[in-house]
Amino acid sequence: MTKTIIKAPFRADHVGSLLRPQSIHDARKKFADGVISAEELRAVETEEIKRIVDKQIEVGLQAVTDGEFRRRFWHTDFMEHLTGVEGYVPDHGYKFNGVETEAYDVRVTGKVSFNPDHPHLKDFKEFYEIVGDRAVAKMTIPSPNQFFNAGIRNEEIYPDIEDYANDIIQAYRDAVQGFYEAGCRYLQFDDVYIAGLCAPKLPFAKSELERQELIDLALHVVNGVLEGKPEDLIVTTHLCRGNYQSTWAFEGPYDKIAPSFFAKEKVDGFFLEYDDERSGGFKPLEFVPNGGPQVVLGVFTSKTGELEDKAAIKARVEEASKYVALEQLCISPQCGFASTHHGNILTEEEQWNKLKYIVDVAKEIWG
Repeated sequence: MTKTIIKAPFRADHVGSLLRPQSIHDARKKFADGVISAEELRAVETEEIKRIVDKQIEVGLQAVTDGEFRRRFWHTDFMEHLTGVEGYVPDHGYKFNGVETEAYDVRVTGKVSFNPDHPHLKDFKEFYEIVGDRAVAKMTIPSPNQFFNAGIRNEEIYPDIEDYANDIIQAYRDAVQGFYEAGCRYLQFDDVYIAGLCAPKLPFAKSELERQELIDLALHVVNGVLEGKPEDLIVTTHLCRGNYQSTWAFEGPYDKIAPSFFAKEKVDGFFLEYDDERSGGFKPLEFVPNGGPQVVLGVFTSKTGELEDKAAIKARVEEASKYVALEQLCISPQCGFASTHHGNILTEEEQWNKLKYIVDVAKEIWG
């Protein structure tokens, strides 16, 4: 099946993850307890993916995802299936505002490369068939820069960080090509690491490098991955300051990274958190090239079900348009609704109401 993609991201878009229904939670527990097989679990997930694809189309979204329904965590499920990487349970989870996350992480055990049998390729192919020609099938994966968080790189295998970066770049080039060959034309890199470089104190990172060197390295890694990508493949970056059970990990405006990432990252769009004061103001957007990447303003929150004031949203979009032309702007939630299987604290009905509301507001702004 071949499809022609129109320019993404879309005026009303969304980051990706959706609240897991109780049927998936129940099936996961039954699988863990040995009551049902992996095939039976997958069948439950598939039925629920079909349902939420229909629902996304019903509320008016042009890009749809599988809700990350086959994943436990937004990042580790992808990362641990690369060659040379394993998942494990550390002593502690990540420190978030008022909570510690469920403990799970990945670490490098050998030379890193892309696994041509990566399970997410199969997942995407099945999802792509479910969507058909009804909408654009969007795939989300963790940014290659997630591999630069503290504790992941094995310094005995990779004493030189540049050698490590080169292998990560090649692994992701192969991943991008793999998803492209599977039919993907809209791919998103989810990047907490780059957002962390905005924070006053660097989270999740312990490095001998100075902040600007880390910024330069992170930019080099993403642009290295994107070098030579297919022209008809849309790639976006989503920057996130943490999204776990409706709480967050850190704060900090985009000022420190804007001159590098907003000006030079070779993506087709930026999904940016702007749902509260933790992300600062819109002025850093002045570094986004005129006529360059689309800027998706995450001015709606996925952390609560309350609908934002329409006039306030329109005013914020107008304010942002002082720095980026209105035709270069889009709107979305600041993050997904369930970056991990736990989900944020709102109901599925509230989730769908919010997504439809975003579609409706976008139509009022852009027609």
